[in-house]
Amino acid sequence: MSTADPGSGPTRSRAATEETSGARRDRERPPAPEPLPHPVVDNHCHLDIADGDWVSTADAIAAAAAVGVPRIVQIGCDLPGARWAVQAAAEHDALVAGVALHPNEAPRLAEVGRLDEALDEIEQLAAAHDKVRAVGETGLDHFRTGEDGRAAQEESFRRHIDIAKRLGKTLVIHDRDAHDDVLRIIDEEGAPERWVMHCFSGDDRFARQCLDRGAHLSFAGTVTFKNAAPLRNALAVTPMDRMLVETDAPFLTPTPYRGRPNASYLVPLTVRAMAEVLRADLETLCRAIDANTEAAFGGVW
Repeated sequence: MSTADPGSGPTRSRAATEETSGARRDRERPPAPEPLPHPVVDNHCHLDIADGDWVSTADAIAAAAAVGVPRIVQIGCDLPGARWAVQAAAEHDALVAGVALHPNEAPRLAEVGRLDEALDEIEQLAAAHDKVRAVGETGLDHFRTGEDGRAAQEESFRRHIDIAKRLGKTLVIHDRDAHDDVLRIIDEEGAPERWVMHCFSGDDRFARQCLDRGAHLSFAGTVTFKNAAPLRNALAVTPMDRMLVETDAPFLTPTPYRGRPNASYLVPLTVRAMAEVLRADLETLCRAIDANTEAAFGGVW
């Protein structure tokens, strides 16, 4: 992992950040979709993680702006990624940053006795830079981390909540197969003023539980997947003033390009799918998402 010049492109490969099945993937980038009628923000992206025929950070930003996605929240998930996110946000007007230790990073650091040290640096990064708008993605992941790593995840999650509250930053939560425990810890610690359920993955019941606690729900390309009916039910019960959109790029590419490299310029595919589920006017939905993102991340940039 490196902290290369953000303008020169990504720092890591997708293969270095996720488990792969070994199946051959189509790495060709999908074509640009029709532009949106009003700008929206991609509130969760990993520009530092490469996939396929990657382009420079500046080119990725330009491609997104050309289809109505002129602003991006760049999320760092470990110390190199967090440092990169801060540097990139400082150099590109279109970006703000989120900094955190991913839930699956916490047990790895705890094993080598570096979790407290790493959390201290995350707090320093969040406090020292105005363009760091978020603390996240933090949270819990019971899919990739077993019982032996969950205490470290919870400790890290609680520390991130505390940092977000003390610094007045937006809390961005990763939740994979851990709905009940995420809510338990939010209830025990108290939610910050602004918090986002990143890549929302629950059903309508869980959506209501999060909404009742003040969360914004962020929907990714998964809402377009054929097997995602419970997620579309969750979207349907989410008030128009509490929904956001994201890519989680380079992951979770929306239908019909699932499995190919994702990027912020593909946000229009997800927004149009959301409009269909909601039976909403596309421009009205775009305007709502844009306003919601400013509210969720502490204003414009």
